This record gives sequence, structure tokens and C-alpha cells, in this order.
Amino acid sequence: MPKLYIQEYKKELIGTRILIACREGVLRENIKNVLSDIKFMDRQGIKTIFLHNLANRFANRKYFSLLQEKLPNTQICRIPVERGEDFYDYALNFSPHINKIVFIERKYLTDEKGRKLNALTTKNALKLIKEKKIIAYGDLIANANFKAIIEKICTKIENQDIDRIHIVPARKSCLKHELFSIEGTGTLIANNFTETLEGINSDDEVRMVENILKPYISKGLIKPRNREHISACRKNFYMAKIDGIPVGCVEKINLSENTAELGALAVATRYRDHQVGFFLIKSFVELAKKEGYQRIVSLTRNPKLKSIYCSVGFEEKTPEDLQHRKSKSPDVPMFVYLL
Repeated sequence: MPKLYIQEYKKELIGTRILIACREGVLRENIKNVLSDIKFMDRQGIKTIFLHNLANRFANRKYFSLLQEKLPNTQICRIPVERGEDFYDYALNFSPHINKIVFIERKYLTDEKGRKLNALTTKNALKLIKEKKIIAYGDLIANANFKAIIEKICTKIENQDIDRIHIVPARKSCLKHELFSIEGTGTLIANNFTETLEGINSDDEVRMVENILKPYISKGLIKPRNREHISACRKNFYMAKIDGIPVGCVEKINLSENTAELGALAVATRYRDHQVGFFLIKSFVELAKKEGYQRIVSLTRNPKLKSIYCSVGFEEKTPEDLQHRKSKSPDVPMFVYLL
């Protein structure tokens, strides 16, 4: 279960227009979970529009009643399916002032190996569609022309008609986990990922950095750093933030008057394909320059990080005056960048 950051994400969501769209079959099977999540958002002061395509027949009367009864503060809209309206076209063209659309489906988007696609830019989404590397399993999206749907989604985002679109799997707390956690539970398609580099300013941010580091520590890619260490050394930790939420981190370790070590570089799973690692490294380089360092070193066995280091000008070597540092991690390659 993903860690929720309700207060942090609530600040970003209040005041935005969020359209939640759910098809008839998915809604009938998951009505309780959908109602529970929307009610939760309402309690946080987040206003939503709920769009569905329930057929106007006797068998669906109980669902119409439940929606009206349980969601008194939510604008509920029905797609007139009897007029042949397409569910996805209707949702994408619902209003010119929607910030975010969440499609509740049976599954998130996956690649050709069945791995969840956490977050995509429109450029990446279109590239993967062209290469047939985005897969829609079974009744993921109820339209035979899946490629056309993704293309329409990307066009809307690129035209800045909609900021972000989420495709989430229908399950308990799916909206809560998607909108109030760093990792999310579905697939996010957006282009407005703007990073900022900031220091740690609160105990909540200490906790969030700890959770970003945990997967790397468990895989042996980063030496253990617990909450106590992060808190005690918070002036040396920096966070990459998107929407004001930490999605990556790095630790500055002073080795000498002219050498800083770049340590504990980690990026939340959802944002690993969005150049956050590059941003952290480049920002760290600029920070070290401003503070008068002449050299940056980093030790890593992470293959992806090794590749990034080489691409931005780091060299794999161990200078003589850094043998003492290398001896503490003898089996881990050292990379050096001269400022």
C-alpha cells in the first residue's frame, strides 16, 4: 500500500477542476469503492465532477439513486449513450476548464512485458504507441481503437486543454492512492513536470525522503540512512520537487575543502523516466560550484546511475587522495567530476 501524503497533495488539488470518468461496467462492479474515494475527496475540500455512461434503464435505477444520495456535493453527469456518444470523446471534450481527468478502468497501462507504466509524457506515450509497446489488456479501455484514444489524450494535453490525465485500476482506494501518494496506483500522462531543488524544511519532508530511499536501500544500491540520520543531517539533503512534493533526493557529504561527495541519489518510482536523476545531478553540480568546491565524487553500483554519470561528464576513477574514501566501499566504483 503506498504511503499517503494527504495534507501535502491537498494543497495542490484544492481549487483545481477534476473530472472522474467511469464506464458502466466498471462502475457497476466497483460502485462502493468509487463512492468511498469521491466522498473522501469531498471531505478534503476537493470538488469533483463524476462522469458515467450508465444506460437509462430500470436495472440501473439503484445506481442513479446511490450516486445522488452519497455524492451530494459532486456534480454528476451522464453521457447520453442513446445518442451514440463515445465515452472517451465525451470525457475529453467535456469542458475547456478541466485540469485533470481520471479514467477509472480495469487496469493501468502496461508495457509489452506487462510492467506498469507509471508516468508518461505525451512524447513518450506516442512513441510507445507507435512502437506497439503500450498494451491495453482485455477490457482496459473499451474501444477497439486504443491507439486513437491515446493520441486524442496526448493532443488534449499538448494543446493545454487538460493538464494531466490518469488511468487508474478500479479497486479499493484507487483514487486516494493515485492522487495522494508519490508512487500512485495507475498511469499518469502529462507534460508539466517542473522540478525545483529545495532543502528539507520539515519532519514531514524527512519522512518523505526516507520513503524515497527505502527501495534503493533494500536493493543494496544505497547505504542505509534512517530517519534519524536524515533529520540530523537535513541541512545536507536536497529534494527534487514536482508540484511541491518530493520525488527525488540527494545528500551532500563534505570530504574536504575542495571535494563534495554526491550521495543518496534516489528517485521515486513514478518519476524515474522523467529525467529527475539528471536534474538532481545538474543541480548538485551548480550547488557545489556556488559553494566553492572544485570536485565532486560519487560511488555507486547502480547501473542506470553509472550511465547517467558518464553521459554528463563524470569519469570512473579513484584519485590517490581519495583512496581513504574508496577503502570504505572497496567494491563500489567511484566517479569523479571536475568543476
